[in-house]
Amino acid sequence: MTSPAAARGHEVRQRLLAAAAELVPERGWAAVSTRVLAERAGVTPSVVHYHFPSLPALLNEAAVGLLRQVLTEVEANLDTARTSAQVVEVMIASADGYTGTDSMSRLAVEAYLAAGRDEQLREQIAGVVDEFRHRLARRLGEHGVGAPDETAAVLLAAVDGLVLHRGLGAGPDAGPVAPVLRRLIS
Repeated sequence: MTSPAAARGHEVRQRLLAAAAELVPERGWAAVSTRVLAERAGVTPSVVHYHFPSLPALLNEAAVGLLRQVLTEVEANLDTARTSAQVVEVMIASADGYTGTDSMSRLAVEAYLAAGRDEQLREQIAGVVDEFRHRLARRLGEHGVGAPDETAAVLLAAVDGLVLHRGLGAGPDAGPVAPVLRRLIS
């Protein structure tokens, strides 16, 4: 049984992570301050540092947690794929919910940019992406796709690229791209 104090602490921590997940896409990674974050979460700035060793640690945890959550949902959908073509369909469908300008897309872009300057964040994101890519490769291999590791890397990069290009207003819809990606794995 969890004590009331521990439950309150967990709830405050979750509010701080949620506030970070809202603020990064709204303002950009570098524009999120402890004061702004605390205000959004409805706590005092000292509470931020009580629950997290630093503001970057909080932002990193929020971003990596959400990226992991998104990829876990995609992986759960991959369980329904019975052919390699269906794997591609699942991957494309997973990208359909992201316009490139939605908050999750912006959070991912901001996190990738911040990871270029923060080695710990880079390692954390790389770990999440590597784990997913390995699981995707295993699925492709189960469906007889040659060079499953390399194919998974290209497929994942292509889907990420579609979302990134959508954010610039230059990305094609996934529908016309699907046949190209299906040819990649056949």
